[in-house]
Amino acid sequence: MHFLLPCFLGNVAKKRLLLLLTVILLMSNIMAATVNTYTALLGARILGALAHGAFWAMIGAAAVAIVPARYIGVATSIVFGGVSAASVFGVPVSNYIGLHFGWRQAFWLMAVLSIVAFVGITVLVPQITSKSAIGVDALKNVLKSSTLWKLYIATLLAVTAHFAAFTYIELWLHSQSLLSKAFIPAALFVYGFAGLAGNFLTGMLIDKYLKVTVVLSALLICAVLIFLGRSGPSLTATLIFTALVIWGVAISGIFVGFQTWVLRMAEDKMFPASAIYVSFFNIAIGIGASVGAWMVSSFSLPLLYVVAGTAIGLSVLLVSVIPAGLNAKHSRVEIV
Repeated sequence: MHFLLPCFLGNVAKKRLLLLLTVILLMSNIMAATVNTYTALLGARILGALAHGAFWAMIGAAAVAIVPARYIGVATSIVFGGVSAASVFGVPVSNYIGLHFGWRQAFWLMAVLSIVAFVGITVLVPQITSKSAIGVDALKNVLKSSTLWKLYIATLLAVTAHFAAFTYIELWLHSQSLLSKAFIPAALFVYGFAGLAGNFLTGMLIDKYLKVTVVLSALLICAVLIFLGRSGPSLTATLIFTALVIWGVAISGIFVGFQTWVLRMAEDKMFPASAIYVSFFNIAIGIGASVGAWMVSSFSLPLLYVVAGTAIGLSVLLVSVIPAGLNAKHSRVEIV
């Protein structure tokens, strides 16, 4: 539904839309915490997923809309920093609450955090009057851009490869004979914290070195995945942790880099361009997990990592032909 957002909600004031979506998330979490049937729980989660998808489709463009052009990369990295922090802390915290206090309490916590987010948006986010094109015609114009198509396809390839490998990282860690099973959660936390740090490192570099950052990040992940796939089951803990740190830092350059690139190249079509980007990103997550499952069941885990690394390396070839010249103008919004 992400690419439909500019068609049906494009005329809604962006701050008002963020608040509306946050209220829907609040309602979804309250419903999930109080329902008594599986069908009702499923309905609550679908409602939350729709709001979450719409929120993600516009949040990058909304953040970029309130900063000068020279800070587009920083704004994008901060947004993805929030995503990384949620991944590092949110999943283990909610799992802990669910195990020790019950799954309903985890949803109540999400409801409280939704209220906190609502207050934060109300107080801290300025009113944004977007000059971004909206409607079906805007989507058509975005899809006519060969540059944006190259970015979308490069994103699809790189993100698919990443999630094909990352979906099975825990299985790969279990295959390592020299790594104690007690260290596997620590290894995953190290990866998560590296990703969080990588967001802010990327934010420092990407506004000046956008293309270099994306290319270097892709090459680093390519090298790490091929190394992990070809090294056998006897890597030392030091090498494993080092590889996960490099992977975690570098994937931030991919996530933040492609989103920033799309927003810069889209000019006055940043909201529909961002919505389409998020659609490709989420499709890539699903394809990656499916391809990973097929390769693990039909071939082997090491081969999956070699193929995933090679695929990310191939995305560099596509990135290399995308123009690095960007329009410096940033007159798309008025901040009230």
